[in-house]
Amino acid sequence: MEPIQKEQTGSAVEDVQARLVSLGYEIDEAETDQKCFGDTTEGAIVQFREDQKLPFGNEVDALTWSKLVDETYSLGDRTLYLRLPNFHGRDVATLQKALNILGFSCEHDGYFGPHTEAAVKQFQENVGMMPDGMCFPDTFNAILRMRHVWDDERKAEAPLEHPMGFARAVSVLDEIPLGLSAVDAISRNVAARIWNLASATNENSKLILMDEAEPAEKGNIKVLLTLTTAAPSRTVGISFISMDEVGKDFARRLHTAASSSRETPVKILLQLPTDKANFEGSFTSNDAQMLAGLILDGICSAFADFPL
Repeated sequence: MEPIQKEQTGSAVEDVQARLVSLGYEIDEAETDQKCFGDTTEGAIVQFREDQKLPFGNEVDALTWSKLVDETYSLGDRTLYLRLPNFHGRDVATLQKALNILGFSCEHDGYFGPHTEAAVKQFQENVGMMPDGMCFPDTFNAILRMRHVWDDERKAEAPLEHPMGFARAVSVLDEIPLGLSAVDAISRNVAARIWNLASATNENSKLILMDEAEPAEKGNIKVLLTLTTAAPSRTVGISFISMDEVGKDFARRLHTAASSSRETPVKILLQLPTDKANFEGSFTSNDAQMLAGLILDGICSAFADFPL
């Protein structure tokens, strides 16, 4: 492209000015009215290039224009998916920020690479969508429904963690109407231990045990424990969380699954660590108790501020 330079006028200058103003750079109103590349437009370009770590200059060359376009994409302006060359821009960086805060770790470099695609797939599974890794409006809408979480810098700096304080856990269990069920022997063992821990922590606990087929209306949130991803409840519309993948983000992913749901009751399929699937007698009561404590801690942390 031919550089856009000082003293030029016209639609190309107007486009540059509009993008700069949208990014917070100040341009004199007389210049924007006349679509004229004047002193304040030049100053904004110089500052933009410096902010983007581009070579010093006062014109809009091809590289500066590319950066300017990238920086003015908002989340949802275009479909994002893995391709070569990678999509890049402010919308990708916003997506990556949101995914990281919501518990789906990926790079934060503004490029939609394979790690970002993997995080998108995990998010889609987590909220009960088809995990294709492609960001169409339905995926953007699910992320934007969580904007109050990922766009709040205070929450970003203080993510959900567990274990939590005993007094706070007691309060959560007293308030959360949650139904817990399971589809296999090990999962039922763990579910029973979770119920025992909850009841021992708070005699007024609203956490209840349910049969898998029992109406979910008994609890505003229903969590189904399983050891296999082939469980019949794993369908689109059912949030899915694998404990093999979550690590320290377990509470955050529980919170994301529940907060992003537009259905009541919220339904979450929780897959226990798959190394327990073929335990051959090695799965002990200590294993079950450890998992029960971990899951209950995650539940209490995830739903401490959840509107029910």
